[in-house]
Amino acid sequence: MQTINLLLLTSLIPLCSAILLILIPGSYFTLIRNIAFIASQITFICSILLWLCFEPKTSLFQFVYTINWFPLYNIYYTIGIDGISLFFIILTTWLITACILISWNMSNNQIKEYLICFLLLEAILIQVFCVLDVLFFYIFFESVLIPMFLIIGVWGSRERKIRAAYQFFIYTLAGSLLMLLAILVIYFQHGTTDIQILWNVNFNTQTQILLWLAFFASLAVKIPMVPFHIWLPEAHAEAPTAGSVILAGVLLKMGGYGFLRFSLPMFPEASLYFAPLIYLLSIIAALYASLTTIRQVDLKKIIAYSSVSHMGFVTLGLFSFNLQGIEGSIILMLSHGLVSSALFLCIGILYDRHKTRLLKYYGGLVQVMPIFSLFLLFFIFSNIGFPGTSSFVGELLVLVGLFQFSPISTFLSAFSMILGAGYSIWLFNRICFGSLKLQYITNFQDISRREFFILWPLSIFILWMGIYPEVFLNVIHCSSYNLITYFN
Repeated sequence: MQTINLLLLTSLIPLCSAILLILIPGSYFTLIRNIAFIASQITFICSILLWLCFEPKTSLFQFVYTINWFPLYNIYYTIGIDGISLFFIILTTWLITACILISWNMSNNQIKEYLICFLLLEAILIQVFCVLDVLFFYIFFESVLIPMFLIIGVWGSRERKIRAAYQFFIYTLAGSLLMLLAILVIYFQHGTTDIQILWNVNFNTQTQILLWLAFFASLAVKIPMVPFHIWLPEAHAEAPTAGSVILAGVLLKMGGYGFLRFSLPMFPEASLYFAPLIYLLSIIAALYASLTTIRQVDLKKIIAYSSVSHMGFVTLGLFSFNLQGIEGSIILMLSHGLVSSALFLCIGILYDRHKTRLLKYYGGLVQVMPIFSLFLLFFIFSNIGFPGTSSFVGELLVLVGLFQFSPISTFLSAFSMILGAGYSIWLFNRICFGSLKLQYITNFQDISRREFFILWPLSIFILWMGIYPEVFLNVIHCSSYNLITYFN
C-alpha cells in the first residue's frame, strides 16, 4: 500500500494545492507564491522517491492503483508507471517547479490564477504519463488544453496572444477528435479500454491501419510533425517564458509518448506499413525546420523551429523498431525537455531585462553578462548534440537504430545535425560576440541568484545524462525491450 500511496500522493499534491489556492484571497501574494512553490517541490521529491523505489528489472507496471469508475461498462480508472513513463513524470515535476521560480517576480495582478493554472497543468500531465486506460488518457490528453490555453491567452507577452491561443487549441482539438472516434471503435469491438488488455488484442490489418491513422492525426499535431507544426512557433512566440518552458519541455513529449503507448504496441503491422511515411515526414521536418530556423529573427521562434527539427529525430527513432532507436528517442525526448527549456529560460532572461526578442538588438553580451553567456554556450552546445551532453547520447542511439532499418534515412537525418550546428553557433555568435549595440540597450545586468539556481540544475542533469546515461537506460531498458517484442 505504501508504494501505491506514493504514486497517488504525487498525482494529488498539485491538484489539492490548486484547490487550496482557490480558497485563499488573492491579496495574499506572498502566501500564494510560497504554497505553490512548496507544493511543486514536494511533488518533485515524491517523483524522485518513485524513482528510488522503482524496480528496473521488470517491464511490468509498478505502483498500480485501480478505481472502479464504471464497472457496469467495464471502464476502470487505473494508474501505474513503467520505465518509460517514470522519467517523464520526473521531468514534469521539475519543470513546473522551475516555471514557478521563473514567475516569482511577475506582477501581483492575477498571480493567484496564474499559479493555479500551472498546478492544474502539473496534475493533468502526471495523469497523462501514468494512466493505464486509453479513454482516461484521452480525457487528460485533452484537459491539458484548458490551462495552457489560459496561460498563452491571458498571460502572453504580445498582442497576438489570443490568436496564438486559439490556434493552439483548435489545431490540437481537431486532431484529437479522430482519436476519440478510434477509442469508441475499440471499446465497442472489444468491450474494454484497458491498455494492458488491448496490447494483447490482435486487430486485423485493415482495422489497424484505420485506427493507426486516427491516433496519428492526434499525436502528430502534439509532437508536432510537419505539416502539422504551424501552431508551435506562434504559440511559443506569444506565450510567457514559463509557458514556453512547459510547452517545449513536456507538452511536445505527449505525442511521442502516445506513439510508445498506443500506436507501436497496439498496431504493430500498421506501424510497419506507415514507417516510410513517418520517415519522409520526419526527414522533411529535420531539414526544413533547420533551414527555416536560420532565417528567423525572433529568438523564441529560433528555438521553436529547432524543436520541430529535434522532434523529427525522435519520430525516426520511435519507428526504427529496435531497442537502440526506441531508447535513443526516449533519451532524446528527455534531453530536449531539459535543453529547450533551458534555452527558453535564457531568452526569457533577456526579454525580462530588455523587453525585446529581436535578434538585431543584441550583440557583445559576453562583455557585460559573462555568467549568462557561459550558460547559453553550454545549452547551445547541448542543443547541437555535443559529446558529453544528453542530446549526443540520444542522437547517437537513434542513428545507430535507424541505420539498421534505413541507411538512406540515417544519412539524410544526420545532415540536419550539420545545419543544427550551423544555426546554433551562429545564434550564439550574434548574441554574445561582436560589439555592444549601445544605441539600443544601455543597461545590463547578469543573471540573478534565483535565475542561477534555476539554470545550474538543468546543466547538471544534461551533463549527468550525457556522461553516465546508463543510470537512465537501465530503467527504461526492460520496458523498451517489451515494446519491440511486438515486431518480432
